[in-house]
Amino acid sequence: MSPLHRDTRDAPWPLVLALVEDDRLLREEIEVHLRANGFDVYSANSASGLDDLSARIAFDLYLIDLNLPGENGLSLCRRVRQSRPDAGIVIMTARVALNDRIAGYKQGGADIYLTKPVSPDELVLVLLSLGRRLKQTQAENEWSLSLRDRTLLGPEPEQKLRLTSKEKTILLALVQAKDNTLESGVLCDLFAEEDDDAPMSKHALEELIARLRKKFKSVQAEGDEPAIKSVWGVGYQLCVKIKFIH
Repeated sequence: MSPLHRDTRDAPWPLVLALVEDDRLLREEIEVHLRANGFDVYSANSASGLDDLSARIAFDLYLIDLNLPGENGLSLCRRVRQSRPDAGIVIMTARVALNDRIAGYKQGGADIYLTKPVSPDELVLVLLSLGRRLKQTQAENEWSLSLRDRTLLGPEPEQKLRLTSKEKTILLALVQAKDNTLESGVLCDLFAEEDDDAPMSKHALEELIARLRKKFKSVQAEGDEPAIKSVWGVGYQLCVKIKFIH
């Protein structure tokens, strides 16, 4: 199938998409077609596979099957919606019953429910339309994090911060966590070295968070709520809204 012609003047590219489908052949076909139409696609065959991807990639859209091994797709959609209320979720499934559709929207928080088989070109148009709508939604007091050059831009023109790689990783994890909150141990584990799996120490994490808070404070107005607060007995919570730009 050849790529669709699209008008790129107002297109929301690039769109980073997570594809969760356990049928290997179908997953590969969808991935090839979406990539040919300009999407940046990362695929997984299960909820746990998506969790591994989400630890290092910020997704704009999620395309999720309901019949998955282990955690089912409806539960996965619910978790994604809780952690990423600003993202787009499309369910694509063989389940056609009305109660499944209702559950997909009501319990899973899906934006769109598609039943298989789906025309490849229709799928592209659905995802493009949803992506464009999401990109056009601008929230007040929202910060923008560029994942490419690690630049954080605030709502005001003068609010611009340069982040280190570790600071970007911290924000990426907190933005995608439920209630924007993570345990200290989980944050430390993000920096485990591949060769020895040694996590960051709690003291080193505290120093990293302190430097990040200081950067935010340097451009925030007096009296503004701290960007990151400590949660007693748990870890840290992000208190500003951040969207990802690529």
